[in-house]
Amino acid sequence: MLIGTCHCEAAHWTMAGDPGPVTACNCTLCRRYGALWAYDYEGKRIDLHGTTKAFSRVGKEKPSLEIRFCPTCACVLCWRGLSLDPDGRRRMAVNVRLAPPEAVAHLPIDHFDGLDSFDDLPRDGRCVRDLWF
Repeated sequence: MLIGTCHCEAAHWTMAGDPGPVTACNCTLCRRYGALWAYDYEGKRIDLHGTTKAFSRVGKEKPSLEIRFCPTCACVLCWRGLSLDPDGRRRMAVNVRLAPPEAVAHLPIDHFDGLDSFDDLPRDGRCVRDLWF
């Protein structure tokens, strides 16, 4: 079980099983937050605990996701889809930068161009430890 905790420890997420590769996205939000995302579905392998607040993109008529953060220390815990998939599941991604570094240092990083093309980019061989240490 992987656990990611905000700075004040009032909120955290848990993820069961191997998170697999994490994603670094260059969209206007992710690049500002510096988040690295591990994906699954709400209530499946990911659970959110504690009080959080939500931010949805301003100026977008129908935003597709919300960012959940701690209202006390402002750490970004996850993003959560605002609509359900056709099979009734809600997509979610947790910010692995909130996990202990030793628990996620080995995870490979995938890159996603969320700014321009919305395409996956080639893997460059880096893992989380390469961005932290």
